Formats: sequence, C-alpha cells, structure tokens
Amino acid sequence: MAPIAIEPTITDVVQQKKDTLGLPAPARARLEKAGIDLSEGYPYRPAAPLYLDDVYNIRSKDRYFVDAGSRADKEKKALFSAAKEVRNLTAHIGTEIVGLQIKDLTDQQKDELALLIAERSVVFFRDQDLTPQQQKALGEYYGEVEVHPQAPQVPGVPGVSVIWPALQATEMRANFRNPGGAARWHTDLVHEAQPAGITHLHNDTIPTVGGDTLWASGYSAYEKLSPAFRKIIDGKKAVYRSAHQYLDRSNPTAGPKYVERTHPLVRTHPATGWKSLFVNRAMTVKIEGFDKAESDLILNYLYDVYEKNVDIQLRFNWTPRTSALWDNRITIHNASWDYEGNQPRHGTRVTALAEKPYFDESAPTRREALGLLGPDEK
Repeated sequence: MAPIAIEPTITDVVQQKKDTLGLPAPARARLEKAGIDLSEGYPYRPAAPLYLDDVYNIRSKDRYFVDAGSRADKEKKALFSAAKEVRNLTAHIGTEIVGLQIKDLTDQQKDELALLIAERSVVFFRDQDLTPQQQKALGEYYGEVEVHPQAPQVPGVPGVSVIWPALQATEMRANFRNPGGAARWHTDLVHEAQPAGITHLHNDTIPTVGGDTLWASGYSAYEKLSPAFRKIIDGKKAVYRSAHQYLDRSNPTAGPKYVERTHPLVRTHPATGWKSLFVNRAMTVKIEGFDKAESDLILNYLYDVYEKNVDIQLRFNWTPRTSALWDNRITIHNASWDYEGNQPRHGTRVTALAEKPYFDESAPTRREALGLLGPDEK
C-alpha cells in the first residue's frame, strides 16, 4: 500500500522516494526488539502535502496546554532521590541524571523532570533501554506529539521521527565545508502555531569519535543583553518559517513558499516564569515593524550573542543508547558533523508541542529570579 498523508483531508500529495539505505546494526536490533515491522522498508515516509494551505491547516486551531513542570515539586524530591547521581554539566545549562530508566518514571517524576528541563534547558540520561513506543508515550504525557507531514518516521509509530544523517545526505549531499542538515544553530518547529516544547532525542547509534550536539541557553542569551537593549526588543514580534516549502495553490507557478508564523521575539516560560530570547539564525525571518536593514542588524546581533558566548553553551558527547530531553522554547542547538559520515549515527526523536508563545513584561530573568545579579546587571 502506498503511503498516505498524515491527515485524510490532504489529498494533493507527492509520493516520496523509498529508501534502501542499510540500517546500522544497533538501530536494527533496537527496532526489532520493539516489534517494529521493517518488512516494507525503513523509514516510513508519509505522502507529502503539495500545497501551502494544507500545511497551514495542520494543527491550526488553538489547543489547551498545561506545562507539566508547573505542577511539579520545586525541590524535585521524587526524581532526585531515585537517581544515583544528578550532576550539572555547566553553570548555566545542562544536567545529567545517572541511574534511572526513563521508561520507569512515575507521573510525579515526569512532572519534576519537566521542571528540571525548564530550569536547566537540557537533561541527559545514558544507558537507556527504550523503545520508540515508550519514547512516544512520554512525549504524549508532555503535550500533543508533533506528527510531521513529510519527515521520515518509524514505521507504525507516527510522531517518532527518524534522525539519521546518512539518510539526509542521500537528499542533500553533505561535505566538510557544507555539512548542512542539523549542523547549524536552530530551534525545532518554530513555524507551528504552538511551537515545540520538550523534544526527546534517543540516539541508539553513535560514531566512536565526534557527532557531539551543542545547546545554548535562551535565558542566558537574553541576560547577556544590556537592560537598555532589552527594552528595544521586549514585546516585539518576529516572523518564523518552516524548514520545508510548499506551493501556493492560488499561484503555483510562483514557486515554493515557506510556512510563516509570528511569535514574540522574547518569550516567557510558563513553568519557570523566566524570560528567554526566542530567535534562531536558520528560521527567524524578520522583526515586525522594522525596515529590513534594521531588522537584519538586530537579528544578526542577537544570533551572535546566542552563538558566540561559549559560557552559555554546552557541548555534549554522546554514547550509544543515550537520551537528551531539551526545551525548544529556551534553547538553540547544533549537531556537529565532524565525523563526516564516516561512521553511522542514528536516533529517534519525539517532540511535544507546547503553548502559544507569550511575553510577560513583568517576568524576571533567570539570574534575577535566582538572586545571581551582579551590580552591573541591575
């Protein structure tokens, strides 16, 4: 049977190619153990929408959302007491939890994990025995799981995307000078009406050297700005676009166009109440109300603040069967392609969509809330 679109209302579609790339052995073993049917090939690619309006209509209605972290015990006693070790990897971003299996977390521990992610931006668990189905179930606990209209998926488990750089390279050739794909600073799914909240990437296959992922803190990037500069961008809105393009049904000869939506340039996290910079070089198009030259100048400065301050960043060295859970509302990330495709890297990703972004002028910064402000920051 030919693949179908992710929604039955989408009838104008393009059938995508059938992949023949051989699965890395650890990935195949994990998928087969989970009962994933690989007989029709891997991965599954849904029929891709042809027209822009169909993509806009996916998840276009407002959805009720409550952040799991907002109902958590602030001290996270259930989560921390069950762990063998909890260690912060840098001062501002990143925590690793040792001795817990994600699949065994109680609801109380899941809530506390959501709050920890909201506070520390990204949390890691090594040596996980985790099926794609269990990964999706955790995503569903945190919100509506995003089912991408055309990205490759695990067969039979919609919403579990396949992150496989070798597969991406069959579509767009990568090389040392132009690694492409996720090897650039970005945030996932900013074009959604209610963009990504917690994303969970589980890598079952990792190169022996290289393939690290970098994250940067949006809380800290905002705090790097002077109070006077913050006043310029507070309350402003920007246009964010999709990674894929589609045809305008009313003018298909005009060529493909991106899905674009408007969100606050600075947003407030519902669980922590802290302000965060919400931009990324790959998918933020312009600031509303500014001329292009002015918008470009401000955005490029904000990108540089995010990308060039190494003290607000984390570089994580993966090991096989590691899970990373991060909050797209308060981070950007970048996957290093330094291994140049010489060894396999394969994982599965689940993203829970969150609230419609909002800005609360009275909200504090992270450093203000934690009592960390120096005299030059006030």
